[in-house]
Amino acid sequence: MKLPSSSATNLHKEGLRHFLKTQDFTKKDLTDILELMAMLKQARSDNAIPQLFKGQSVAMIFEQPSTRTRVSFETAATLLGGHALFLSPKDIHLGAKESLEDTGRVLSRMVDVIMARVDEHSTVAGLAEHASVPVINGLCDWLHPTQIMADLFSMMEHLPQGKSLGDLTVAFVGDATNVASSLMFACTKFGMTFKHICPERFKAPQKWIDIALENCESSGGKLVITDNTDQVAGCDVIVADSFYWFGQEDEKDIRLSTFIPEYVVTEDLMEKAGPDAMFMHCLPANDQRECTREVMESSRSIIFDEAENRLTAQMALLVYLTYHHNKVPSDETVMAHKTKIEGFLNNL
Repeated sequence: MKLPSSSATNLHKEGLRHFLKTQDFTKKDLTDILELMAMLKQARSDNAIPQLFKGQSVAMIFEQPSTRTRVSFETAATLLGGHALFLSPKDIHLGAKESLEDTGRVLSRMVDVIMARVDEHSTVAGLAEHASVPVINGLCDWLHPTQIMADLFSMMEHLPQGKSLGDLTVAFVGDATNVASSLMFACTKFGMTFKHICPERFKAPQKWIDIALENCESSGGKLVITDNTDQVAGCDVIVADSFYWFGQEDEKDIRLSTFIPEYVVTEDLMEKAGPDAMFMHCLPANDQRECTREVMESSRSIIFDEAENRLTAQMALLVYLTYHHNKVPSDETVMAHKTKIEGFLNNL
């Protein structure tokens, strides 16, 4: 009996791309993904999502927990006709019992996409180096690119009259988080004005600033780094995030005392921004810390549209990264295999 290849997958996919950071993609690439998001969201609204991930699977590796990341990827895969597998730290031992190289190679034989939400960027980058399927960065210590695709799309849905995405001025008020870095890079790539408003002690590192300034040279965007909250004046979007995160618990007291109350997004701060300014937050939000409940529940807030668009982003990324590699069999091929296998089983 002649056996088939040791792998049912194509391990050398031409044009294979990973989604580790938005900097790896051109403005046109990102615009294409945003347009795909719009089409898929409309299809979901019409309960008519095409099965563009049918028969495919995404392995979801979680070193960091998340409500929105897990639910959005699982739901996206299901709505598109595919399947998602949740792998917690108890299920997988990255770099411990099994090397990153072997994990990437093994999963590539069994699934069509790997999503990793990890402690360190080197982990998701290492998986991508050795995987032969697309790897998506679901969050790391440096970046949160899937969140930023949802953010950009939410801005597009709520554009001020007469403005395009590149016309916006976005202020991130708070710590230099992975959301801040990703938003800084994406906004400057699109030609926006991006302001990071935070205490000097916690401002964006020079590495981020250099990347954003390089984007500005190409796009015509503008970068402002300041500790002055008056700089929210005239901004179209105000973004907040947590003042401390995993691994920063020992800095909690100094962080909270430094950020509160000056850098808390209140209704007074939103008024200072202007009557049409939108409020965004990646969630979960610690209300009364980085923002108030009044702002979260106000008509200015688009945080729940933003949260829903995590699903919109994940659908688009699964399709964008796999569509050209997905071999859809003809009915004749499926029937031929069905007949052959059923014939064998009937003779057992």
